[in-house]
Amino acid sequence: MNGTVVDLLAGNARHAEQFADRFDDVQDAQHPAAVTVCCSDSRVLQDRMWGNEQPGHLFTVGNIGNRVVQRGEGGEEVSDDVLYPIAHTGTGTAVVVGHTGCGAVTGTYQALADDRTEPDGIEHCLSLLAPHLEAGVAALPDGLDAAEAVNRLVEYNVDQQVASLVESERVPGAVDVVGTVYDFQDVYGGQRGEIHVVNVDGERRVDALRDDHPEIEDRIGRIWEY
Repeated sequence: MNGTVVDLLAGNARHAEQFADRFDDVQDAQHPAAVTVCCSDSRVLQDRMWGNEQPGHLFTVGNIGNRVVQRGEGGEEVSDDVLYPIAHTGTGTAVVVGHTGCGAVTGTYQALADDRTEPDGIEHCLSLLAPHLEAGVAALPDGLDAAEAVNRLVEYNVDQQVASLVESERVPGAVDVVGTVYDFQDVYGGQRGEIHVVNVDGERRVDALRDDHPEIEDRIGRIWEY
């Protein structure tokens, strides 16, 4: 057997031993407190970033670029994998999690800048991001290097995904929508792996967010207020 699979199964054995008694209350149903929409980048630890070790607590959705949208018959709409816990399990909080150095944002930025092409499947995903990032690319300040530009667009992409949820008729108005960035590149000045809140229900002004949410004031911050 492939050695990587052997190692994965050994890790799963440790997991099963630790978690065996934690499924009693969720074997037949789930009622997660939040749905998190994260990038599927291997450096983004979807449950561990929240310290979560409880099955049933988080409904985790992963894709490249932490997208909340898909193409439907009538055009772009909220993705069904994001909508499912909101519609069927009573989940009242949605958290969009971007991350520093995002490859999907980088690829979309490059495609918008110089018409870079990708294999069809990747191109499909980037084409869902591109319409949301195009105005952000145009608004970038002059003189940024590529990494600085990408990390500003990471925030911009989170803002756009939050807006897609807030403005969608498919998402009840009572659902709280929070936009965040997971930082492992020392961009935000905190510890590596910290999550920084950049948007709440469409509000992205740092001063306003800190006034509205003083209990998490030290976790609110942006690198780009456009």
